[in-house]
Amino acid sequence: MTQTIDADTDADVLIIGAGPVGLVAALDLSSRGISAIVVEERAFLEPPNVKCNHVASRTMESFRRLGIAGEVRAAGLPRDYPQDVAFRTSLTGREFSRIPIPASGERYTSRTGPDTSWRTPEPPHRINQTFLEPILTRHVAEAPGVTLLNRTRFLSLDQDASSVSAIVSDVDGANERTVRARYLIGADGGRSAVRKQIGAKLSGDPVLQHVQSTCIRAPKLYSLMSAEEPRAWGYYTFNARRVGHVYAIDGSETFLVHTYLSPEEAKTEGSVDRDTAIRAILGVDEAFEYEIVSKEDWVARRLLADRFRDRRVFIAGDASHLWVPFAGFGMNAGIADVLDLTWLLGAHLGGWAEEGILAAYEAERRPITEQVSHFAMNHQRKLARPGLPAALEDDTPEGEEARRTFGAAVHQLNEPQFAAAGLNYGYAYHGSPIIVYDGEEAPGYTMGTYVPSTVPGCRAPHFTLADGSSLYDHFSPGYTAVVARGSVVAVLTVEAERRGIPFRVVEVDADALPKEYRCPITLVRQDQTVVWRGGTPDRETAAQLWETLRGNRIEAAAHE
Repeated sequence: MTQTIDADTDADVLIIGAGPVGLVAALDLSSRGISAIVVEERAFLEPPNVKCNHVASRTMESFRRLGIAGEVRAAGLPRDYPQDVAFRTSLTGREFSRIPIPASGERYTSRTGPDTSWRTPEPPHRINQTFLEPILTRHVAEAPGVTLLNRTRFLSLDQDASSVSAIVSDVDGANERTVRARYLIGADGGRSAVRKQIGAKLSGDPVLQHVQSTCIRAPKLYSLMSAEEPRAWGYYTFNARRVGHVYAIDGSETFLVHTYLSPEEAKTEGSVDRDTAIRAILGVDEAFEYEIVSKEDWVARRLLADRFRDRRVFIAGDASHLWVPFAGFGMNAGIADVLDLTWLLGAHLGGWAEEGILAAYEAERRPITEQVSHFAMNHQRKLARPGLPAALEDDTPEGEEARRTFGAAVHQLNEPQFAAAGLNYGYAYHGSPIIVYDGEEAPGYTMGTYVPSTVPGCRAPHFTLADGSSLYDHFSPGYTAVVARGSVVAVLTVEAERRGIPFRVVEVDADALPKEYRCPITLVRQDQTVVWRGGTPDRETAAQLWETLRGNRIEAAAHE
């Protein structure tokens, strides 16, 4: 059902930015038979900055659908390297608490740790963006219908009733030209030129904390660490000299060190010596040798764009929201944004949904990202400059007690961000024009907890079918009905076929359905969002339902 590209356009969708958000957008569009052009200033496979260190479970579920979850999980830290988070007085100092997270080689089988009992076919994976992005880039370069324009700069855009025209050039300013597409996605980061072009404004909390981030190479560092404790993916260090975080990048010699500045230190540039701070966090003296690979200092913020769309132009990821990147949920939320959007674009460009369906993107994603931004900000405030016990580093009974009580406190505070069931699964879309609500409120959620539910707008609770396969593996590119065996769905099937809507039925024995599936029929779209539930509808009700779900009851001109 995919529509052909208009003769006067170069692609269906133009994507500005080839970070993880833009790359996933291109992969998903390609999987739907939608053509795309990706514009990126960096060279092909040029390494990204050492940033996000975590791929969330829900992102991994999407990577599973795109066929790359296994490759992503095999990359990054060695298969036997624990992905734990350890709390220490310094990297080489005393450890006083630990959050256990299995190594990638044990991720599907281990039941040790707070995130190993989740109902999902794809648990989270700790991997730095330097390993993740090349995987995505190579797949995009080979994806059918996708053109990757590296060393290309986006300059400006214009749009009319049928297309978007973007002026681009080589990075040196030469070869200025126009690229035309039916829609444009701005995935061009926090300084988004696309956001500025459409006049969207960021607002919120512009300064929460200043951070010095330094990627170092230190081959001898592990040899200085206690052999009594296993290695960890993340280390939180607390001492009177410095508070910081360290993340293992490759499991052998490369580390990312975050030094957190106090408000007083942030007022004077250069007041915190980078080398002195790093050594305090690592717990090494001046004789210890390390190499700085890269450094990128940044400001933690909580900012949200006032709109995510202007007619045929959309923004996603850091272009639309910025917040403290705890547990990597900046990148993961951006991927969730763009997969919501590409599903909608795929429905419309695939010919089975009206253009009005695109209004659901902002209606769904903007409220959720605002919620998550507050979760992240509130967590940052709890973590900022904690009161450290005076005896924390002492080799005395008082020191032991200080480490025990402080360790319990920081463990309790941090477990929700590293086992973030709520941020993965708990959010629900309220007020979406393509979800049919039934009056029941979605359960509340926190960063770390959620209640599985089939209330429309929630994530369809996962379960394994009798043949051992994942429920999600059977979802249609459009909609899927999860039904108790024997339920009558013929009328839904007929009305879906009449409209060309991709539709599939998954029948499950009633006693094998999880208790949350209280209705005979639960209708779910491909991104696992429940859109309707109930008994067998009559023909008129089924027709009205499909018209709502394909966006035919939405005023498309709302964004014109």
